[in-house]
Amino acid sequence: METLKVLHILGVVIWVGGMFFAYMVLRPVVNQLLPSPPQMLKFWQTVFASFFHWVWLSITVILASGLHMIAQMGGFKALPFNVYLMFAIGSMMILIFLYVYFTAYRKLKRYVAAEEWESAGIALVQIRVLVGLNLILGFVTIAIAILDA
Repeated sequence: METLKVLHILGVVIWVGGMFFAYMVLRPVVNQLLPSPPQMLKFWQTVFASFFHWVWLSITVILASGLHMIAQMGGFKALPFNVYLMFAIGSMMILIFLYVYFTAYRKLKRYVAAEEWESAGIALVQIRVLVGLNLILGFVTIAIAILDA
């Protein structure tokens, strides 16, 4: 069970930590240093392409380890409320990411390739808002895990 917890936490650290870094550190610097929309939008498309590989890996590890720990605890019927809550919020985070990846990010890539900078900017704003939401949900989930530990 301890190895599963470590893997689970590492997945959370990579995903939530990556969102925090991108949102709170990288975004302000990029906005300052890359003021032209074509440069900035191409930059973000490239960053997301790299980061999203790590998110997919993190989600896989988080789900696999989480479901295995749930099974070890006796399944969903035997879970304490905090674990149900973490599972529900984590599921919402995954659904938000799936929307970002399969809808907003695809739009961003398509608009950048077509050099439709205004539309690409709108897609980027949508991604930023959803990443911000997921970051908050990630912090809430971490708080639930820590406060009930």
